[in-house]
Amino acid sequence: MNETDFIPKPYLNHIESGDFTWSSPSNIALVKYWGKKQDQIPENPSISFTLDYCKTTTKLSFSKKENKEAFSFDVFLDNEKKDDFKPKIETFFKRIEIYLPFLKDFHFKIETSNSFPHSSGIASSASGMSALALCLMSIEKEFVENISDEFFIQKASFLARLGSGSACRSLEGDLVVWGKHDEIDGSSDLFGVKYPFEVHQSFKNYHDTILLVDKGEKQVSSSVGHNLMYGHPFAQQRFEQANKNLSSIKSILKSGDLNAFIGLVESEALTLHAMMMTSMPYFILMKPNTLEIINKIWSFRESTGSKVCFTLDAGANVHVLYPENEAVSVLKFIKNELVIFCQKGEYINDKIGFGAQLIKVE
Repeated sequence: MNETDFIPKPYLNHIESGDFTWSSPSNIALVKYWGKKQDQIPENPSISFTLDYCKTTTKLSFSKKENKEAFSFDVFLDNEKKDDFKPKIETFFKRIEIYLPFLKDFHFKIETSNSFPHSSGIASSASGMSALALCLMSIEKEFVENISDEFFIQKASFLARLGSGSACRSLEGDLVVWGKHDEIDGSSDLFGVKYPFEVHQSFKNYHDTILLVDKGEKQVSSSVGHNLMYGHPFAQQRFEQANKNLSSIKSILKSGDLNAFIGLVESEALTLHAMMMTSMPYFILMKPNTLEIINKIWSFRESTGSKVCFTLDAGANVHVLYPENEAVSVLKFIKNELVIFCQKGEYINDKIGFGAQLIKVE
């Protein structure tokens, strides 16, 4: 597949108005991508767990308009109009107009809500952009009736990527790969694909408790951070490492080797932040309480033999990963020893999910 495969032929059907609602989850990368080329193309492949509870629900209403020279839309979060969201969506529409030529034909009302607090420090761009892309694809399916389910998801993932890179990994589950990798047939820089290989029972129904260390706005946005990989002294070594780790995680996921999983996932998290700390300008997104939590997890693991581990996104929050059979003991540990390091004691219990859902209104 290449970009031109997603440019539609002239539409034959005509529609005046309607609406679609999709919910789409967030995801947490195990092998991280950091650094991108033009048009949201990743410098290295990544793989993520799709989450279940942390999701965005978006209703997209559309009605035909006369002036077709500009995009027209309003955005609402939890029923409150959000004009400050409009520039990002305007940029998104400009990027995808060639692939969805109906965008200037309609006025859109975008009504969105998150299952997690918007100010929680959890990035909503992955869930939000994937939900919006799915709504837009549902409109295109009204114009082009013979779109296959496979193409629908591929193109929605392709579009979501142009809004937020990691959004392309949120449409399906439970493991999704984004980025071309020689050992994974069908993998692509253009969209995410379901992980195609055998996964050991130990990784089924894996849990992710998200510790909300800092709910404030990040000092450096992810987009700026990605751009700082240009000219980074360790960039090429990092891209090679990520490719190697994606090869390694194949055997780990097949064998159920939890010790190897812990080593790879934690190393990936710390490497992501090492890239931030060694860019120019350099920056640190971890907070003192992030490090306190990491050290507590290491001590707990050493004293109990638990298979709990952590990963980090591009921020201060800690994702605590653990297998289903340890849920009771790890949650007790979190409540007794880790909650104290969370802002206002807040955390979110989540687990592996299986992707986006179309919500049908009766």
